[in-house]
Amino acid sequence: MSPESICATEPAADASPLNAGASALADLAQRERFLQALSQAVADGSAARVLLSKPTTKGDDLERVTARPLVLRGERCLSFVFKHRTKDITKNEPVATALETIAGLVGARFAHAHLFTQDAELQLMMSRKGRYTLHRSRLDADDATRLAVAAASGDEAAQHDRQKHRLLSLDAPFLAELGVTTARRELVPAMARKWKQINKFVEVMSHALESAGIGATAPLNIVDFGAGKGYLTFALHDYLRRQAAGAPRALDIVGVELRPDLVTLCNDAAAKCGLEGLRFEAGDVSSFVPQRLDVMIALHACDTATDHALHTGIRAGAAIIMCSPCCHKQIRPQMQMPALLKPMLQHGIHLGQQAEMVTDGLRALLLEAHGYDAQVFEFVALEHTSKNKMILAVRRTGRQDTPQAERRRTDVLAQIAELKQFYGIREHCLETLLAEPA
Repeated sequence: MSPESICATEPAADASPLNAGASALADLAQRERFLQALSQAVADGSAARVLLSKPTTKGDDLERVTARPLVLRGERCLSFVFKHRTKDITKNEPVATALETIAGLVGARFAHAHLFTQDAELQLMMSRKGRYTLHRSRLDADDATRLAVAAASGDEAAQHDRQKHRLLSLDAPFLAELGVTTARRELVPAMARKWKQINKFVEVMSHALESAGIGATAPLNIVDFGAGKGYLTFALHDYLRRQAAGAPRALDIVGVELRPDLVTLCNDAAAKCGLEGLRFEAGDVSSFVPQRLDVMIALHACDTATDHALHTGIRAGAAIIMCSPCCHKQIRPQMQMPALLKPMLQHGIHLGQQAEMVTDGLRALLLEAHGYDAQVFEFVALEHTSKNKMILAVRRTGRQDTPQAERRRTDVLAQIAELKQFYGIREHCLETLLAEPA
């Protein structure tokens, strides 16, 4: 970008009161020029995003505000995200109201304001003395090309009303019962991130079912350990029921949760929505033993609870095992720093990250050794949740006692032994559990 300063010149130190007054008016003129440019960019459709940052008051709970244009029910609006320290609030406002909101925040609560258009960035900055400067930066060729390609894909990127490809619908009654939507089937703004997580979970599970060769009408026994308020359990039941498209499908989905109040809440919601094949029971991975298990889910299972959940799924021969580890405490105290890695692992944060990687890497290898194709990946972006890692394993089809399968198992077990020796690891909980008699 090539900056072009269009700010007012700073007055001399000995400026007269009259000149000082003129300077103050010039400062305010920069603010007004920014607001006018924003209004024009929104009107002609060139505005891409607005960012307000650097709170003027130290300790202000509101840290940042972003806004982008959209069309909601045929009306042009700005969609705001008010980022507080502990929460984000999403709000849509008509253009006129939105511009007033931004004007009220610029200078009063935020010292910096940025307007991003298709070909430039306009930056308004207020100094500690309350003086404004306004800078315009032209986009370089690469940025301009990128935006041109995005624009060529159609204005629908700014259309909030367009139909998105969702595996779930906001019309599902269970969403209202769980507080994700209002009685009018509109998304509660505070639940926007949860809604994204729910859809991502169903998307991942749909691909896993396809990989496992499980058809749209096949009967399924599913256990969700640590179901909590049941967002994902209900969503999976809804998706599987609709996937069958009215054809008979035997579903037995159990949400297992330690907290009795949540078990009661979820069972009441399921009964109110008339959802057959879905129930919730009190317990955990160590106390609930399913008679049959096709899909095992354990999200945010703390420390070795993940290992117990994986062990349950493997022993039951589940076709799909899905876990999201929460914390890793067993391996880190055992780890010895290899000489080559000591300069890097001497920092606690690096050692912690390494322990997590080794723990989950060994889990994936142990799943591979027991007949599963396993992968470890990011579930959702870190901006939505810090607990974003997922282990997904799909049982391999075909015989597992062939010479080729045995060689593969032997190679994986050798890799596990090498990793344990390299880091000085004496015991991994999942490996110990799997070594015990079935």
